[in-house]
Amino acid sequence: MNVNVVCPHCLKVNRIPKKESYAKANCGECKNSLLDSKPVSVDAHKLGLFLANSEIPLIVDFWAPWCGPCLQMAPAFEQTALALPLQAQFIKVNTEEQQALGGQYGIQSIPTMIVFKNGKEVDRVSGALPPEQLLSWAKQYI
Repeated sequence: MNVNVVCPHCLKVNRIPKKESYAKANCGECKNSLLDSKPVSVDAHKLGLFLANSEIPLIVDFWAPWCGPCLQMAPAFEQTALALPLQAQFIKVNTEEQQALGGQYGIQSIPTMIVFKNGKEVDRVSGALPPEQLLSWAKQYI
């Protein structure tokens, strides 16, 4: 079975075999590693590309640079992303810069994380989570 994954570097869609873990996986277009799973900052256009084309869960962190809990949780979000390469795609939306996205998804407090599967919201959680809890929460949707 294969899944579509959006390259975090060039945004091209790659069709890759679905596996529990990967030793190597490179983008067919830009040749960068798809295992580089650091969270990607997006605007509305890029978020739309991920939502429309990704067949792995998207975990989106809605945050702002002035938000203390957001900044405290950022390392845990990155750590979780690095722990789950090609099992989920971790995305960050700066609600200060992307206010329309915050409104579109009804973000009332930050940080708020939303899990999307097949372009549809399946869960959300508001408030900073410690690393273990964030990892456990994300793994439910893989």
